[in-house]
Amino acid sequence: MVYSKDLDRLLMCKRVKDPYKGLSNLVGGKIESGETGIQAAYRELLEETGITEEDISLHHIMDFTYYLQHCYVEVYAGKLKRDVRVSGDENELYWSDLNQDFFDMTLFAGEGNIGHMIEQVKMSRSILLDE
Repeated sequence: MVYSKDLDRLLMCKRVKDPYKGLSNLVGGKIESGETGIQAAYRELLEETGITEEDISLHHIMDFTYYLQHCYVEVYAGKLKRDVRVSGDENELYWSDLNQDFFDMTLFAGEGNIGHMIEQVKMSRSILLDE
């Protein structure tokens, strides 16, 4: 979860393939063999957006384990230290204002998880986002 420097926007991507094709999602990817979760988070962020470790400090905020789907998800959040130009060729990137219904499953991927994650960040905002 990448918040803008002023904490008024959240970086999102529009998915171009399934699952969730056409829906908005957070930027992410898979942990590669030999990588820690935080290393993967910074690598995926660089690959998909051009944001570097010097641009943002990520905080590990939660994990999800989906036992029936054999899927494990680590969630990281951070606030940009400065304005950066994002670019990527995997999914269309855009900045969303925070006045969205992130629980709306017709617009956002993840069965409401994005809304849940945003609410968790709000609860610990001063710690997670270096305010």
